[in-house]
Amino acid sequence: MFHEIRHPKLFFIGVNMLNQLQAIRIFLRVAENNSFSRAATSLNLSNAVVTRYVALLEAHLNARLVNRTTRSVSLTEAGRVYARGCRQLLDLVDSMESAVTDGEGEPTGTLKLAATASFSVAALAPLLHRYRLRHPKVKLDLTLLHQTVDFVEEGFDVGIVASWQVNGSTVVKRPLLSVGPVVVASPGYVERYGVPASLDQLASHSFLGPSREMHGTDWTFAATDGSEETLNLDAVCTVNSMIMLRQLALADMGIAILPEDYVVGDIAHGTLLRMLSQYRVTTGTKELSLVYPGRRHVSAKVRSFVDFTVEYFRRGFVTRTPHVVALPN
Repeated sequence: MFHEIRHPKLFFIGVNMLNQLQAIRIFLRVAENNSFSRAATSLNLSNAVVTRYVALLEAHLNARLVNRTTRSVSLTEAGRVYARGCRQLLDLVDSMESAVTDGEGEPTGTLKLAATASFSVAALAPLLHRYRLRHPKVKLDLTLLHQTVDFVEEGFDVGIVASWQVNGSTVVKRPLLSVGPVVVASPGYVERYGVPASLDQLASHSFLGPSREMHGTDWTFAATDGSEETLNLDAVCTVNSMIMLRQLALADMGIAILPEDYVVGDIAHGTLLRMLSQYRVTTGTKELSLVYPGRRHVSAKVRSFVDFTVEYFRRGFVTRTPHVVALPN
């Protein structure tokens, strides 16, 4: 199949259309990996074959798609434009193939996933495990997000993300769940300093907080009667990572306010204790959505993941965490 072709223009004519699609897929893998060798490894091809196919594409288009140096590979402006169009083309091809083969068997291929990092630490692994048990022919390529991305430009198939993390007007956003914060401390801290019985007492404890860039110093608490009170909590330690904030709480350093999906396991095992459960923290709630490109045809692998995830949170994860609320679809 991968023989040497001396006339690049003839490479993509007539019966060789499948070769053009193969070249496009190889080029996109190079673009995604910023490397010819990593693309070759992921495709189980030799470096020479991958290099040859990209060179044939460039000859066919009479344009340089890739900047090559001894240390790095990057797309040219023409390469970025071409890659965007190629992704749309392959999405359409995959959708057409899925429409034909849906009744023939399981969804297949690689599903490129994006997920907000803070959510993924605690809750994503069980979801992915159960999805793979149901659809073992689908491979998963997961990226954890700490910042905003152009969902379509980056070539993601589906994401579980906060709305602010996704740019692009052509994506579908389905509200998935709302995760509320809870007040927690370790048994070691409680043994030494006691449990705050009121909000006034909370203000006198050692408070561990997210950085000001992530959250200000004001926290609002709602009582069961609907009344609200806002406290200005001066933290003894701030950090720009919820992962580290949880670790500080586990290390007996103080009381922390953390998303419940982060600490539900700790609370269940007693390594963190819930404080002030008579109040609901109304600031810092995470709203997560299921996001995927808004196309007329959605591939079988994307549709299977979307349907599975919606059902998973409706019946499974939500029932185990009372302050994680499924949102209407």
